[in-house]
This record gives sequence, structure tokens and C-alpha cells, in this order.
Amino acid sequence: QVQLVESGGGLVQAGGSLRLSCAASGRTFAMGWFRQAPGKEREFVASISRSGSITSYGDSMKGRFTISRENAKNTVYLQMNSLKPEDTAVYYCAAGLQSLEAAGKKTAWDHWGQGTQVTVSS
Repeated sequence: QVQLVESGGGLVQAGGSLRLSCAASGRTFAMGWFRQAPGKEREFVASISRSGSITSYGDSMKGRFTISRENAKNTVYLQMNSLKPEDTAVYYCAAGLQSLEAAGKKTAWDHWGQGTQVTVSS
């Protein structure tokens, strides 16, 4: 059973940066990040293959967010730059992807972390 623990969330002003971390126990392959704002559906943020060579991003994150991983530490990171108030959400780490082609679908992931709150003030 894979357990995921996120950290790094917090309050930041618009235009600022944050780096989220997700430490995994157990063997993981592809990993990803989703986010969910109040009253909204859980939204795909980014995913990364086990080797790190394949990444994908949600449209509104491209050019601002970067996903990376450090397999020796079984940890995936999400560097978020140029943050906007609309980035405010709970960010969830995900693992157990059924296929890379389905990375953008929350139903394609088997394991989830507890989430970390990111709040961007204007």
C-alpha cells in the first residue's frame, strides 16, 4: 500500500512562489498533482513518469509550474511560480496511475495524499 504525504503549502502573495513536496512510502511509478478549490472539481495539475523524462501539465499551469522527482528519496516536487489568486486550492499528490495517457483523469489514479492548502492573496 502506497502512502503519500504532502508538505510545503501555505500563504503567499500573488506573483510569489511555493514548492510542494510529496514523500511516498512504497514503490511508485508515475506520480502527479491535482488541486481542488472550494465548490469545484478536482483538477489535474501535473504528472511525471518514473524516470522523470515524461511530464504533462494542465493548461493553466504550463510555463508557471514545474514537476520533478527524486527517486532516491521517493519524493515528487511541484515548483509553482507566478502564483495567482485563482491557484488557491488544496493540492493533492497522486500515485498508482493506470496509464500515462490517462494522467489527466483523477479516476486513473489509485492513491492520494491528504492534501496541502495553498492560498494566494491578491
